[in-house]
Amino acid sequence: MACNDTRLTIDGVESSEPKGEDSDNSQRGQWLRAAILGANDGLVSTSSLMMGVGAVKADAKAMLLSGFAGLVAGACSMAIGEFVSVYSQLDIEVAQMKREQRIKGGGEVHQDGLPSPVQAAVASALAFSAGAMVPLLAAGFISSYKVRLEVVASAATVALVVFGSVGALLGRAPVAKSAARVLVGGWMAMAVTFAVMKVFGSTAL
Repeated sequence: MACNDTRLTIDGVESSEPKGEDSDNSQRGQWLRAAILGANDGLVSTSSLMMGVGAVKADAKAMLLSGFAGLVAGACSMAIGEFVSVYSQLDIEVAQMKREQRIKGGGEVHQDGLPSPVQAAVASALAFSAGAMVPLLAAGFISSYKVRLEVVASAATVALVVFGSVGALLGRAPVAKSAARVLVGGWMAMAVTFAVMKVFGSTAL
């Protein structure tokens, strides 16, 4: 019986280690996937904004300034939203841990391993900014109006395929379907924004 008990204890220890590694890998995968989604948001929103402004104004400066304003505003919005969301989640988890400690008879609550609101906010802002930089860099050195619009759309298309494929790989989803879904969604956002601003610009401005 003693041998059996010892073996069971050892098996329990050995089986717990892979679970911890799997948990760490899962958390890293979630962070990477969230970063890809944030970059995709920055890409689509900034590209759509630049295409919309380009539909009513041929001025390169206006297009670039609108894109840069979208980058700053979007990064701040993403950071604040992520900070509030993660902080709320942190409060819930700490409260739950305190309840469990009271049930067990007291003790100090350790917050090691819990999500960091500041880290999440910074990561979200950086991811959004990275995606938003794609159309800005693509259009930054092109003076021709038509060529500038085509380059923004082309750069966004390539980036959408890349982001969609990487996100699918991290999420263990079908790559082709996921990349196509992200690509079509991005195209629709840019096309709708361009069309609406074109109609609005021709009638109201």
